[in-house]
Amino acid sequence: MKNPGFGFFTALFVPRSWNGDTMTIGKSTKLNNVRYDIRGPIADEADRLEREGTHIIRLNTGNPAAFGAKIPLSIIESLSENAKTAAAYSNSKGLYKAREAIAGYYTTRGIADITADDVYTGNGVSELIQLSLMAFLNPGDEVLIPTPDYPLWTAATILSGGKAVHYICDEQANWYPDIADISHKITPRTRAIVLISPNNPTGAVYPRDVVEQIAEIARKHKLVVFSDEVYDRVIIDNLEHVSMAAIAPDLLTLVFNGLSKSHNLCGYRVGWMALCGDKSGASEYISGINLLVSLRLCANVTGQSIICAALDDFKNTQASLKPGGWIYDRRECMYKALTSIPGISAVKPSAALYIFPKIDTAMYNIKDDEQFVLDFLREKHVLLTHGRTYNWKQPDHFRVTYIPTMEELLEVMDRFEDFLKGYRQI
Repeated sequence: MKNPGFGFFTALFVPRSWNGDTMTIGKSTKLNNVRYDIRGPIADEADRLEREGTHIIRLNTGNPAAFGAKIPLSIIESLSENAKTAAAYSNSKGLYKAREAIAGYYTTRGIADITADDVYTGNGVSELIQLSLMAFLNPGDEVLIPTPDYPLWTAATILSGGKAVHYICDEQANWYPDIADISHKITPRTRAIVLISPNNPTGAVYPRDVVEQIAEIARKHKLVVFSDEVYDRVIIDNLEHVSMAAIAPDLLTLVFNGLSKSHNLCGYRVGWMALCGDKSGASEYISGINLLVSLRLCANVTGQSIICAALDDFKNTQASLKPGGWIYDRRECMYKALTSIPGISAVKPSAALYIFPKIDTAMYNIKDDEQFVLDFLREKHVLLTHGRTYNWKQPDHFRVTYIPTMEELLEVMDRFEDFLKGYRQI
């Protein structure tokens, strides 16, 4: 006998988005304005071409080990020594010795009153950026984020229910933040400001007076500061890195850093976050962070186990940043080669591993920068990222890393110059 209730329950539970016999499963609307094109559709096209047998030179990510950059011997030794003890979970915040070493590192950088209890380790900085914003934002809260930006900041803000409000970094002023633009974009919903120095994608290092002006704005409007300092040990021109946390101890500043770039350890996913400054009114926020940290159990313990050794060993990085060092020399090579091509200009980066050149869109009739890098990939088999990846609205910039060998860089520049000679978007 047929169950008389079967049809009723079927009607309740059958999905409503059917097309004939096929159910359509859409993505969450939370993702509608989220993008991360560094590893997006163009990178997917590069993967397709490689599967077909085409060698692609990948200049879309700062991944030094992929181009032969060596891991410091002290890291290898530390991995070996800690392999057996790294199999168990750590404290949710991270290994105490690692967090203590990070706190000590920041003390040497002029950040006062920081202890291991203020430090959280993560599976890369990316995880901690998302976690810190998720614990912080309510729907509609606004976060000031630079443009161009590292796109994870915008994506994580949106996914956390917030609104990303982009302030201009001025190419004519060495890509420093436009202080007037920041002030103009503050509203009653503004709760925080993101500072990325040394900057990705521009390579700018913000001088003390710029950081102090942003501190004064944060102070006036009671903003939390999120300070992305991943490249503070990859500064090429002997410039001073000024941390917001060091000059504004009266502000709550979350500082983000890790070992991926300074020690060529991208794949190890070793990052950390430090809560600095005035935490007196942030107990609920900190409890929210602690909850989210606990939910993911802990960061990779093998990665955490090398932090102490890494923070004692900067020799390899320091040597690479001086004339004759691989980062310094390749920066010089890339800048000179790019700016010798008609229609290409650039501010020479002072830090990080990238340059963010400007292309004369009128000369090459470029209306779509994504199409531009896609055309270059298909014709010359080199993968770049376009400016809109970094929330730059005009189609007139792209980012390229200069970490390949000198021979590869020169080969890429030859291909790029040859490509542009006949390139015009229709």
